[in-house]
Amino acid sequence: YLASLSPGSGDVPEGGQPAAPGDLRSVLVTSVLSLEPLDLDLFRGRHYWVPVTRRLFGGQIVGQALVAAAKAVSEDVHAHSLHCYFVRAGDPTVPVLYQVERTRTGKSFSVRSVKAVQHGKPILICQASFQQSQESPVQHQFTMPTVLPPEELRTQEELIQKYLQDPNLVEKYRLGLNKILAQEVPVEIKPVNPLEILCQLPQEPKQLFWVRARGYIGECDMKLHCCVAAYISDYAFLGTALLPHRQHPVKFMVSLDHSMWFHAPFRADHWMLYECESPWAGGCRGLVHGRLWRRDGVLAVTCAQEGVIRVEQSPAESKL
Repeated sequence: YLASLSPGSGDVPEGGQPAAPGDLRSVLVTSVLSLEPLDLDLFRGRHYWVPVTRRLFGGQIVGQALVAAAKAVSEDVHAHSLHCYFVRAGDPTVPVLYQVERTRTGKSFSVRSVKAVQHGKPILICQASFQQSQESPVQHQFTMPTVLPPEELRTQEELIQKYLQDPNLVEKYRLGLNKILAQEVPVEIKPVNPLEILCQLPQEPKQLFWVRARGYIGECDMKLHCCVAAYISDYAFLGTALLPHRQHPVKFMVSLDHSMWFHAPFRADHWMLYECESPWAGGCRGLVHGRLWRRDGVLAVTCAQEGVIRVEQSPAESKL
């Protein structure tokens, strides 16, 4: 649970305007998703934030892979889907190379294949598809959940400070929370129904967060907002599958794959509601689905992910 938490840094007004004069541009745009071109369809990405696990954050690799793919298509198409497999753990001590293959360029749809490489071996394989804008009378969507607006909720940082004030907080949790507070995570999160950190009772495998990129991105190519959403979408996502099993300490948890579908224009520096649920877990794997909603009720993005989840078992549960 601690590994899924991320700190916040106070509110900024709706519309993505920065809270402080120096916070003019989102670090996700200026640093994390700013790739260095090395050759035609070859880019180098660097790291801004590394989780407490000391592995590369999966959302960073997915976001940078989509940036690389977007640089290999024309400006008049938009990203509509991506499908990624994480095949090796990322090394936070070296950059990542992104190799793009222009798999197909069609009249309506174009596909780009991206391989993220470290130490000469792929760590992620991604297929991204782009589409020319097309109108259709066939339209529908689910209804957005009714929840409190972000202005009425606490930031993740405020929640962590509340937990730290508990005199009964176990020391290992206190150390973990202080480590999280010390990190500079480029995403703001406001849980709609915050979990009690000391509670080990099983919970329904559903979570609701308000999320947005820190800083200002503004009106720009929609593909950039999709890349930022790809980064954001991996936050606390797989942890949804653990909510019914909070009595089991986690030994190992990593993403196996990550898919996204982009439905409607959105601003990644505006608050969006992230609705996460886990329909299934078993065989040391967990499956999670997610929906990113605009504040006006429009479904902007759908996500899906499966990951490896290994927990400590009691002697009676262990299979000898």
